[in-house]
Amino acid sequence: MGQLDGKAGLITGAASGIGAATARVLAREGAKLLLTDLDDAAGQALADEVGGIYRHHDVTDDAGWPAVIATAERHFGRLDILVANAGIAIMGSAIDMSLADWRRQMAINVDGVFLTVKYGIPAMRRAGNGGSVIMLSSVAGLRGSAGLAGYSATKGAVRLFAKSMALECALARDGIRVNSVHPGIIVTPIWSKMPPGGANAAFDPYKIAENTVPIGQAGEAPDIANGILFLASDASSHMTGSELVIDGGLTAGRITRLGG
Repeated sequence: MGQLDGKAGLITGAASGIGAATARVLAREGAKLLLTDLDDAAGQALADEVGGIYRHHDVTDDAGWPAVIATAERHFGRLDILVANAGIAIMGSAIDMSLADWRRQMAINVDGVFLTVKYGIPAMRRAGNGGSVIMLSSVAGLRGSAGLAGYSATKGAVRLFAKSMALECALARDGIRVNSVHPGIIVTPIWSKMPPGGANAAFDPYKIAENTVPIGQAGEAPDIANGILFLASDASSHMTGSELVIDGGLTAGRITRLGG
């Protein structure tokens, strides 16, 4: 307890899934939090639960970002942690995907991360305490996946954007670290929203993990939140430009279980 005492953070896409789990973990460890999302009911309920502040926020809206950052600075007087978590996944062949869907996914998953950094890092620098920027990528940002080409393109972009920003901050000697997190098959609401064409049948992450993840189990949102806590805390003070992969061995390779 208390790993983040005295620190303040912003989490985008905080109302559910990994964002909500991260809010609970960081708050438990002492962080003061500004939570943003489009789901106002769930976002406000979570803020009340963890003692944070909630704001309705579209991460792709350039004009709305200054007010969000100003809220954090006004309430906390500083900003130490940025968790760029907001994202969507649209499944389907890139050949069949509409340009509108391609652009929507790119806007949320890439432009939203860009704007988090564009407005968040200057606030960190104004506070003068350094800080940690944590960008949510995916194992899909490390390797290709049929039917997820558009999603993989966004998450691969986040991966290299994190590395480049890590180097920019290192060059500036501002004490700000930038890392990416790469979840594997994690049980979150994103699976119910992923089927193409608005299909009613959701993917079952437990079944997918049983067949594809070497340890045979899907991860849970707190598994990722605990990794984010590590990157947000001083325990990872020598890590920047790195990839934290939390995937049950999915990207390590395949295993074959031979019968006895």
